[in-house]
Amino acid sequence: MAEKPWAGRFRQNINQLVEDYSASIAFDKRLYRQDIEGSIAHAGMLASTGLLSEEESAAIISGLKKIREDIENGSFEFDPALEDVHMNIEVELTRRIGEAGKKLHTARSRNDQVATDLRMYVRDEIRSIKALLMDFLQTITEKAEAHVDILVPGMTHLQHAQPISFAHHLLAYFEMFYRDYQRFSDTFARVNVSPLGSAALAGTPHPVDRFMTASALGFDAPSRNSIDAVSDRDFVLEVVFAAALVMMHLSRLAEEIILWNSQEFAFIELPDAYCTGSSIMPQKKNPDVAELVRGKVGSVYGNLVSLLTMMKGLPLAYNRDMQEDKVPLFTTIDTLKASLEVMRGLMDGLSIKTDVLEKLLQAGFITATDIADYLVEKGLPFRDAHQITGNLVVHLEHQGKQLDQTSLDEFKKFSDMFAQDIFTYISPQNSVDRRTSYGGTARNNVRESLREASRILGSLKDEK
Repeated sequence: MAEKPWAGRFRQNINQLVEDYSASIAFDKRLYRQDIEGSIAHAGMLASTGLLSEEESAAIISGLKKIREDIENGSFEFDPALEDVHMNIEVELTRRIGEAGKKLHTARSRNDQVATDLRMYVRDEIRSIKALLMDFLQTITEKAEAHVDILVPGMTHLQHAQPISFAHHLLAYFEMFYRDYQRFSDTFARVNVSPLGSAALAGTPHPVDRFMTASALGFDAPSRNSIDAVSDRDFVLEVVFAAALVMMHLSRLAEEIILWNSQEFAFIELPDAYCTGSSIMPQKKNPDVAELVRGKVGSVYGNLVSLLTMMKGLPLAYNRDMQEDKVPLFTTIDTLKASLEVMRGLMDGLSIKTDVLEKLLQAGFITATDIADYLVEKGLPFRDAHQITGNLVVHLEHQGKQLDQTSLDEFKKFSDMFAQDIFTYISPQNSVDRRTSYGGTARNNVRESLREASRILGSLKDEK
């Protein structure tokens, strides 16, 4: 059994059950790259302050780089008895280079070490998530650009409400996912603070240069309080929260895709490559990707609640409970990235059935609000116009007619204000193009929104 780094205090070996229960190497080994990068910066700083000789620092750095190569080529074997990724790497380093390896942990603790690794990992993953969000925003924009002139029923309460440009509907999701992108950018600033050098909780008496290691690792600054540095997991909670919001937005989009694809709506066609069939019903083409995205939101929400619950009663500073932060974080990030990628492919391959939409737009009195607006423009108070239009709709329902089947004489039965120009108002195209208020669905507005979306995407690319 490998000797524990804390074995000097104990006279009994740890119970195997406890060892199995407390080991984290099965999941925290994915932090190896950040752990080695942090140790290289720490070794360089120790040499610059005289806590290591230049020869010792060089041997440590060379040894760490070779261990990283071995991990990446699959020849390194992690030992569960060494508990975590940090001790696996340190013990192997000492085995390879001798006494100098034992000096690497001078002026640090696993408490600030893991906090540093985790912040670096989250920072790297935020960059990846932002790149995926930017790609998704690009796909939404391209799909919207191709469908400015395609009208769909806009809905409230899942009932046809008013006609809108399909591009306008898609650009609503652009706004959601752009806010998600901004949230991750905001989170990054709070993540990018270095705990390294805070040691266990109280700092260190050794003459370390925390600003040097922070700079070497790309952090904006070292943390201001050593206790907060090792016991804070706000940044983990924040990134999981931001991920939960993205997943919620993906789920809303997935739900709409599922509805639009159903035989009751049937105005989109999904790409075969992103659907599956039935083992018994040969006619089926199931929207499994959208359904799985909708389902996976639950695990991300659960991870957020798990982390909040874990942290809610912890006294300062570090407690072993905090080891349980990694699986929820890792699985959330993996789920989010995979969901963004697969939904992008689904959206890219989605096509519109315009013939179905044309029929839908003539049903359900979808331009009834335009009739009320027409009467308002003729000088009638809106509440009266609303009442008259409602009475007209009830009449037409009983007659089994739609608005485009209504004669001027029938309109006039409900108000003398109706004239021949009412027929321009009940056209779905005209209804859309009259919605010229800022942010409305008029096609000229939508084209300007697309230009703004392109400008935003250009600024995001420049940000990289």
